[in-house]
Amino acid sequence: MLITNLPAIGQGLLMTLALSLLVLLLSTIVSVVMGFLTVSNITAVRWITRSTIEVFRGLPLIINVFFIYFGVPLLGMELSPFTSIVISLTIWGGANGAEIVRGGLRSVAAHQLNSALALGMKSWEVLFLVRAPQAFRSILPGYIGLMTQIVQATTLGALLGVTEFLRVGQSIVDRVTVMEGWNPAFIVYSGVLLVYFVICSALSAWGRWLERRATYERRTIATDEPDIKTTNSAIGT
Repeated sequence: MLITNLPAIGQGLLMTLALSLLVLLLSTIVSVVMGFLTVSNITAVRWITRSTIEVFRGLPLIINVFFIYFGVPLLGMELSPFTSIVISLTIWGGANGAEIVRGGLRSVAAHQLNSALALGMKSWEVLFLVRAPQAFRSILPGYIGLMTQIVQATTLGALLGVTEFLRVGQSIVDRVTVMEGWNPAFIVYSGVLLVYFVICSALSAWGRWLERRATYERRTIATDEPDIKTTNSAIGT
């Protein structure tokens, strides 16, 4: 059964990987832009951005998928199932990613930002040259976790008819049940589960490794920083 359906399984897996990579790319762009807007100096921009993020984070993902797939055509725009799932997951992933970016940017110590401003740097220079590079270490582990969720969420494409990995598995089960008279659902879905488990486990392990490394680097930097009191005492003597 597996050998006979191997080409279809391979195509389904490639579709899932392509869908995941495209959504991750677009979600990253949306996350960075909206995350930076949440720390804007303009109050209205911050309020509108935060409100938008909270709305899309609060909606169940499947509602978001159906809203795009069935709602957008009412405006006269026809979307393919693939395009619909990409837009839906990008909106959801971008909103959640923006919250991760916002948290990372806010984790940077305020005294560093004030020092940069005192040195004559402009607000945008402080954001891109001081705040963003330091926030990246805090953002990356959490964003890896979001990547895992996005890979899992691509299975919703099966509801719209996208021939991704889960949809191919469903087709194999239906075809074998009708043509051969037995139900391979347990075998097929166990294989699908195993593939997703391997992909998501690898991403989770990468995220944990990055988190441990970021924690170690922060501790190293904190250890290497000179003690201000000791330095002042030495100067006074």
